[in-house]
Amino acid sequence: MKNLWNEQEALNFKSDLELRVYTSNLLGRSDALVLHGGGNTSVKTKVNDEEILYVKGSGWDLVSIKAEGFAPVKMQTLLEMAKLEYLSDSDMVKGQKEAMLDKSAPNPSVEAILHALIPYKYVDHTHADAVVTISNSKEGERLIRKLYPNFLIVPYVMPGFILARKIYEITRDFDWESCEGIILHHHGIFTFDDDPKASYEKMIEAVNQAEEFLETHAPLHIQNLHVKKEFDTKALQKKISKEKGFEVSLHVNTSPLAKFYASQPDLKQFATRGVLTPEHIIRTKRYPLILEDTTLEKAFFEYEQEYISYFQTFAKDEICLNPTPNFAIVKDFGVISFGKNEKEASIINDIVEHTMLAVLKADKLGGYVSINEAQSFEMEYWELEQAKLKK
Repeated sequence: MKNLWNEQEALNFKSDLELRVYTSNLLGRSDALVLHGGGNTSVKTKVNDEEILYVKGSGWDLVSIKAEGFAPVKMQTLLEMAKLEYLSDSDMVKGQKEAMLDKSAPNPSVEAILHALIPYKYVDHTHADAVVTISNSKEGERLIRKLYPNFLIVPYVMPGFILARKIYEITRDFDWESCEGIILHHHGIFTFDDDPKASYEKMIEAVNQAEEFLETHAPLHIQNLHVKKEFDTKALQKKISKEKGFEVSLHVNTSPLAKFYASQPDLKQFATRGVLTPEHIIRTKRYPLILEDTTLEKAFFEYEQEYISYFQTFAKDEICLNPTPNFAIVKDFGVISFGKNEKEASIINDIVEHTMLAVLKADKLGGYVSINEAQSFEMEYWELEQAKLKK
């Protein structure tokens, strides 16, 4: 993980918010840290003698975020929210919106309360591939504790208010000065400091630790398979379009990684073990369509029946989303992602590529383990995540 901080560039930014934008953009330049709207950052500052948290607005990408992409929220309101025993998603969004200095700013990140609880000026949060890969292994809890002895390690908790409340409870009598960061299992990593450069560099150093560990303990050698397999992508596109109710675009990935992944034995069991980090599920669903030793029609029927069964198992009063898959893995051929346009199909492909690498590496650490089905459903049908897709 390369440190992109540039002293000459940094001299162009004077205010707290300008520096926050700069280091957010640096984090966003690495796909191994954040992908397509992932991660969030914040800075605490004073406006007219009132303490304000400028936190990444929901839906913005760190790589391109500007000052107007940060939501200015009153710190006092956020800290009071953290003390509540319960807070619904809609009430959290409403309360945060009412506490904003600029009502025309974007909605604050769902992690705004958590950012407020961390008593440092700058807070950085990413879904670093290397950290989450280790966490998403069978020995993840032990390995993460060993690698990051001075970090606060938190078992997986649903993001948003539930996570913020958990951190509030854990840190009531907490020695923040001895804490180098926070790792959320199956989710991501936080670093923080009163200096923007220090907070950014703590993130890079922590992720480098994980990357070096994986290079040593989970080296990956992708075999370049020279198997030429024909596959009727037009028939798949026609079927997907019919099932989704609109014309889809395809992103066909037959790279060495995709072919190697698609050549694994017992492909259905291998490739349906869940998402790399929870927010990916709104793009990809929990698992792909597997096209191995069956007809297209049969594979679709089985996939949709399994999805409906998954929905019925966990649903309370939710309305079932379209049960059609969002990407497919074709045995010995590669990966095909579907989207309403080329951009969406490409985004899904990016997420799948990062997931494939993580699965292969985690398997070398004893096996890949994602959040479970119940947690996946909670995330997939979370109203705040669904709102991101509508945007």
